[in-house]
Amino acid sequence: MAAVKRKPLLSWTVIAPILGMAVLAAVWGRELGAFWVTVAAVALVATVLAAVHHAEVVAHRVGEPYGSLVLAVAVTVIEVALIVTVMAGGGEESSTLARDTVFAAVMITTNGIVGIALLVGALKYGMTLFNPEGSGAALATVATLATLGLVLPTFTTSESGPEYSTSQLVFAALAALVLYGLFVFNQTGRHRDFFLPVTAEGVVEDEEHADPPSTRTALLSLAMLLVALVGVVGLAKAESPAIKAGVLAAGFPASSVGVAIALLVLLPESIAAVRAASRERIQTSINLGYGSAMASIGLTIPVIAVASFFMDGPLLLGLGSTEIVLLGLTIVVSVLTIVPGRATRLQGGVHLVLLAAYLFLAINP
Repeated sequence: MAAVKRKPLLSWTVIAPILGMAVLAAVWGRELGAFWVTVAAVALVATVLAAVHHAEVVAHRVGEPYGSLVLAVAVTVIEVALIVTVMAGGGEESSTLARDTVFAAVMITTNGIVGIALLVGALKYGMTLFNPEGSGAALATVATLATLGLVLPTFTTSESGPEYSTSQLVFAALAALVLYGLFVFNQTGRHRDFFLPVTAEGVVEDEEHADPPSTRTALLSLAMLLVALVGVVGLAKAESPAIKAGVLAAGFPASSVGVAIALLVLLPESIAAVRAASRERIQTSINLGYGSAMASIGLTIPVIAVASFFMDGPLLLGLGSTEIVLLGLTIVVSVLTIVPGRATRLQGGVHLVLLAAYLFLAINP
């Protein structure tokens, strides 16, 4: 007798996000003891793994580069909502929260996600291949957005601190929206082939070899992906007091708590990028990395600009000198990595060292 095929609704990838939301409801707004901290951590890991699975199902159904775009935008939208919620609560650190979160996302994506994908791909296949036209366009957009949103406020003179005046902030927000919109139009329109994976023979692959999932399965995965992402961000927020206590106990500055939470929120994209690299689809990994950085700046700055008009206190966007040096070095190294259209484990290692330098200086400024 043939085995009965398990229904999708009984899959652990469906159960995990629902349980994650149940745990989130149980711990939200409470001071957590050791038991609930452990339960929330386990639920967080399971929800992250489920989010990666559903993102890959959706990506397989719609094809690249739409799949990478879905995950990047979904994570960023929830990330922006979390920033606005925390800023609305006020506090001394709220004025720099947007800047710190966006910069952490940029460094983690451009050096961490891209770097580990290149390293994994090179270790498995010897040489990683990707499309320099699409990757270069994405990198140029990230560099421009980061400079307009995070660097220039440090050097403008209309305000005394590292912040934009009202007119400058409006301009930066509109510029971010225009740039992000142009890139998405370019990525999904006439030049879509620039963002598709490349084979060892240099031929663009349009789809996976396996049959795509059904519409019903893809819609279920899309719904579960959104639930899982909400759970990831919410559980990361619920875990933040425990993370902060651990950070302070270790003697690290309080600002490094935001870095730890950013690492948790970006886990789904990081795991998805590594899986794509292990299947020799480095372009997908780069799409995830640069797309996430782009969405983080292009969507966060406009929303925060609008929210700042209804909140007390300044909105400090300008980076310090150390962060500007790290960002500049990251852009230069990324250009040298992307231009040839291929990379070895060396380039992956260089990017990971840059990420390590950022993380080290975040906890030991």
